[in-house]
Amino acid sequence: MFNRKQLCLWVLLALSSFSAYADEGMWLPMLLKQLNEADMQKKGMRLSAEDIYSVNKSSLKDAIVQFGAGCTGEIISNQGLLLTNHHCGYGQIQSHSSVENDLLTNGFWAMTKDQEKPNPGLTATFIVRMEDVTKQILDDVPAGLPEAEREKRVQANIKKVQAQTTAGTHYDAIIRPFFYGNEYYMYVTETFKDIRLVGAPPESIGKFGGDTDNWMWPRHTGDFSLFRIYAGPDNKPAAYSPNNKPYVPKHHLPISLAGIQEGDFTMVFGFPGRTTEYLPSQAVREIAEISDPAKVKIRTVKLGILDQDMKADPRVRIQYAAKYASVSNAHKKWIGEMRGLRKLNAIAKKQELERQFANWVAQETGRKATYSQVMPQFEQNYATLAKGITLARDYFNEAVLGVELLNYAQNYMNLASMLQGTPENKTEAQEQVDKLSKGTAGFFKNYNLATDKKVFSALLQLYAKDLEAQFQPEVLQILAKQFNGNWAAYADYVYANSNLTSEEKVQSLLKLPPTQLQAKLVADPAVQLIHGFATVYRSKVLPTYTTLNDQNTLLNRTYLQGLREMQKDRKFYPDANLTLRVSYGQVDTYKPADGVTYDYYTTLEGIIEKEDPTIPDYKVPAKLKELYQKKDYGAYGMNGQMPVAFIASNHTTGGNSGSPVINARGELIGTNFDRNWEGTMSDIMYDPDRVRNISMDARYFLFIVDKFAGAGHLVKEMTLVNNGPQPPALGTNKTKPEVKIKRGKNTSKMKVKAN
Repeated sequence: MFNRKQLCLWVLLALSSFSAYADEGMWLPMLLKQLNEADMQKKGMRLSAEDIYSVNKSSLKDAIVQFGAGCTGEIISNQGLLLTNHHCGYGQIQSHSSVENDLLTNGFWAMTKDQEKPNPGLTATFIVRMEDVTKQILDDVPAGLPEAEREKRVQANIKKVQAQTTAGTHYDAIIRPFFYGNEYYMYVTETFKDIRLVGAPPESIGKFGGDTDNWMWPRHTGDFSLFRIYAGPDNKPAAYSPNNKPYVPKHHLPISLAGIQEGDFTMVFGFPGRTTEYLPSQAVREIAEISDPAKVKIRTVKLGILDQDMKADPRVRIQYAAKYASVSNAHKKWIGEMRGLRKLNAIAKKQELERQFANWVAQETGRKATYSQVMPQFEQNYATLAKGITLARDYFNEAVLGVELLNYAQNYMNLASMLQGTPENKTEAQEQVDKLSKGTAGFFKNYNLATDKKVFSALLQLYAKDLEAQFQPEVLQILAKQFNGNWAAYADYVYANSNLTSEEKVQSLLKLPPTQLQAKLVADPAVQLIHGFATVYRSKVLPTYTTLNDQNTLLNRTYLQGLREMQKDRKFYPDANLTLRVSYGQVDTYKPADGVTYDYYTTLEGIIEKEDPTIPDYKVPAKLKELYQKKDYGAYGMNGQMPVAFIASNHTTGGNSGSPVINARGELIGTNFDRNWEGTMSDIMYDPDRVRNISMDARYFLFIVDKFAGAGHLVKEMTLVNNGPQPPALGTNKTKPEVKIKRGKNTSKMKVKAN
């Protein structure tokens, strides 16, 4: 007999076997017609799948870009104006900042195009088309190959298909595995390389609430920045040139002034980074009980040091602003993830699904031959990883490489190895010397030796204390004893005697003849230390981890294949892998705890209520307070209030930062910038009751640009529409409105008319 807890789990899993949870999923745009269009329209969408993704005419996809390496942006004018998050553009804003001209604190607005600031290395990538290339990639890959050999063949086929696809074009082709390599899809892309900073609010708006409010709801952050894509005279990608022209897009998103209501349809279009929804229970246990706690512990120590030094010195604050934000973001997310997995009872739910899978396998001889060893092998592999391998991996990546000097010294450790090799290696070594020399200024611009030295002593002390002796490099043990456990004195020694602690030292070092350079590097204490750590990692951690990871990849592929056979009526979506996806849901409230219900939107009034001039995260600009007091909201306010942010049930993750939130008519209503803390476990398991994406209301963005910044010329570029409330979901009204999408000669504008 089932007890009550088991019965609840069984019912939940039985329901999930027929479809993904309500609003769960990150769906492939090219498959929306067959998998999602009917459901999306039932929820209120008044577009067709082809309006979202088409290769034959302009569609919403033509307004979406991958911004840099890990964010999303959307095109909001026919002059290539690009909207993304403030935290996505943070590195660029920082790069143009100094103590004397602090754009982070003061904000920046280009009042003319010639004031827009170039950003070397920043890219914006459009998707031209998608294609299922599973057959081309796997046709000559026999079953049963060892994973390493299989991967070699797969990569060779990928290169072949990529070359055939892009020959004679300026396009690139990205081919990624889906469902752990059961399928492969190709994204043909067009990448622009002249991206200029146009506008950014001050941190007191763009980061309002700071790390205190990060991952939290209610939220009051104007998390946006503006860039512009420039192209050559043929409107195609070109390297930076003052003669380049603003890019003319195939489509740009109109911006709705009508606002949002609870229950409204919402769609997020972007490049989610990484999810692992189909992991077995053993992997979820490893994350929740070993990996996340270790990483949180290390980053808590590091963040405390950075915070102290940043508050004490304005120069350090600017140098470490982007670094601190990056370290803190994942740190807080992991804390929420652990809590969410516990509250969701995720491990038990995974185990119940696995029991169902085992029962299904046992029903047929053929299934037994294919799937019977999957779960026992998972159990064995993760038990091995739990014997220090996972912990050692995380401590190497977080504690050792979390020290900037040691991370930087890896380059010089590799250079020393090249200088010892053959003449061919020495030629390669000279190329590496030139590369390192060019990158030196960039590294040391945002480096503070005193701060890094504190991080060094704190994190290496953690490493020495928490890891077993077999994972301790000999050089660490010798030096630790030499300094009698005085880690600060140990740090003083390393940093005083290393040639890698200043730009001047490094440049002098790199000018030495090869033989002298090699000798200096071998004797450098920072190089010696990272070499010791790397040797232990490569000999005692990486081989086991790689072998088991390869095995687990194959097991995951087999397990997921079996789940798709077992749950034939379920719509499976592939895990996120930084490729273009669509998620959809609705504006919705949620209950984070017993007796607490959060509303679905926030307003400027909440910013004023949170104001505390003594806390940097809660300072409010005088101009913003003045606009609030006068209720001077222009066309952007609603019923005497200025909306700021809202939440919805879209399934998002990292990479969706900056993604447009689009309404039923294909109009921009917000920009996604976060998830709620209670929902951060959605990378592993989605919970419809608690998972919410947090978005800046598009009207707040317009208000800040126009009324606060006085940059109304930018608003004039945009297409603003006010088509009234969104149409209701089908079945909620007596008549079903027929919606036609009309396109004028300018295909960058979609007009929606309800007859």
